[in-house]
Amino acid sequence: MSYDPSPSYPYRPPDPPQSYDPYTYDTYPWAPQEASEPTGRRPQRHTPLGHHSDLRVLRSAYRWQRRVATLTALGYFVLFLILSAFAPSFMTSTVTDGLPTGLLLALIQVPVTWLAIALYEQTARRRVDPIADRIRKHAELDAKREGTR
Repeated sequence: MSYDPSPSYPYRPPDPPQSYDPYTYDTYPWAPQEASEPTGRRPQRHTPLGHHSDLRVLRSAYRWQRRVATLTALGYFVLFLILSAFAPSFMTSTVTDGLPTGLLLALIQVPVTWLAIALYEQTARRRVDPIADRIRKHAELDAKREGTR
C-alpha cells in the first residue's frame, strides 16, 4: 500500500493576527476566549463530501487498478525485450517447423494486452466502481440536503 501525500482536509490558512496595542494586553492569555455567537445554521450530522475518507480510498483503488493493468502489459513487453537482447539463441530457436520462439512471443503480446484490458475492467468492477457509486450517492444526498435548507 502506498502513502497518499494529499491531505484529507483542504488547507485552511491561519487566522490573521489581531492588531497589536502595546498599552493593552491580556492578563491571562491562556484563559478561554468568549464563545462566538451561533450563526443560525444547524450543525451537520455527517461529514461533507470534500472531507470524506472515501475519496482517499477511491484514489488508492484507482491507483491499484492502473498499476495492475500497466505492470501486466509492460511487464511482458519488458520480458520480451530482455530476452531479445540477452538471449538471442533462445529467441531464434524454433518451436515448430519454421516458427521461431521470438516470433511466437511477439504474437503472444496481443493476448497479453487483452488480458491487461480484462484485468483493468475486472478491478474497476470489483474495487473502484462500488466506491465511486457510494461517493455518488453521498453527493446526491448532500445536494438534496443543501437544497432543502
